[in-house]
Amino acid sequence: MTFLQVTLFLLEGFKLSLLIFAVTLLCGAPLGLPIAFCSMSTFKPLKAVSKVFVWIVRGIPLMLQIFIIYYVPGLLFEYPLFAKIDRYFFLEYGISDTGRIVAVLLAFAINYACYFSEIYRGGIESISQGQYEAGYVLGLTKSQVFRKIVLKQVIKRIVPPMSNEIITLIKDTALANCILVCEIIKQAKELAATQALVWPLFYTGVFYLLFVGVLTIVLGRIEKKLDYFKS
Repeated sequence: MTFLQVTLFLLEGFKLSLLIFAVTLLCGAPLGLPIAFCSMSTFKPLKAVSKVFVWIVRGIPLMLQIFIIYYVPGLLFEYPLFAKIDRYFFLEYGISDTGRIVAVLLAFAINYACYFSEIYRGGIESISQGQYEAGYVLGLTKSQVFRKIVLKQVIKRIVPPMSNEIITLIKDTALANCILVCEIIKQAKELAATQALVWPLFYTGVFYLLFVGVLTIVLGRIEKKLDYFKS
């Protein structure tokens, strides 16, 4: 295979890596907020359940979580849910790996939601109580204080740790190949097995490096735009 053919073949896998990245970010980032609120709840049972859930998800390797979500329904209930989804979409639409991709997306969304929730919680709790009290003195309601005083400062403070998690996310998409999802690393492994080409496996690093470079520039500009808050 020529260099261009290898590049195009790997690019097909990287498109799937980008899909996992985008869906995880779109689902995980919003989902992290209610989890954060539950972790800060004054209702102790809810707070305890939330904290234990976050602890479990953050404590178990993401690869193992992918295995659990994909295989456990079949092992416990004798119902291979994702295998059936795979078969249905392949027979009806000719699309392969749909069930595997769904399992990966679920695992990634849950995992990153828990990580994001801790970032949100830390950002909200870093705002001093005096700012809340100042808002109440001005006659603002609790929701108005949060939206008009607290929220913008929280966003400013969580951008750097969120940036780190977002950059880590694109690299973590490589874990999808553990259940044979054809992302870029799986594509490179296929070339090694079928074409005896090892160098494409190392070449995949260029794709990640370029995308991380773009993310770094974009996230850096967002951080600079939030410099109106100096704390």
